[in-house]
Amino acid sequence: MRIGAFLRASPMFTVKRAARYFDQVAAEAFAVDGLGFMEGLTLAAIFFEAPRPIRPSDLAETFATTRGNVSHAISSLEAKGLVQRKIDPSDARGYLLTLKPPGKKCALRVIAAFDKMQQGFEQEVGATTLAKALAVIRALESCNPT
Repeated sequence: MRIGAFLRASPMFTVKRAARYFDQVAAEAFAVDGLGFMEGLTLAAIFFEAPRPIRPSDLAETFATTRGNVSHAISSLEAKGLVQRKIDPSDARGYLLTLKPPGKKCALRVIAAFDKMQQGFEQEVGATTLAKALAVIRALESCNPT
């Protein structure tokens, strides 16, 4: 197609295509636990913050996503018996998240899968090349081409 040359030179299209691929890789890695990427990321984040409970709004800010996306992941994790919500004693309008025992075990599997993926990326392209690529992507993320 004529648009092919444009798409091959487009950072937007390349990043979007890579994001779809990474979603697929994560889905395969987390399939044994029936988790999506956001659910896995949420479990890992809660695990690393333990023993301190974490607020969903902190997750949304850290992940650079909406509170709705985080809320959806939390609801799913809660339905699977992996996380627990507790009303925040300092602000009754919010709640705090902790992992239940099965959530801790699942989080360890998720973290191992993330680590394995990272090692695979580093083996495939090299740690230095990967670090440079991340720097370029971050620079593109912060630029305003319009």
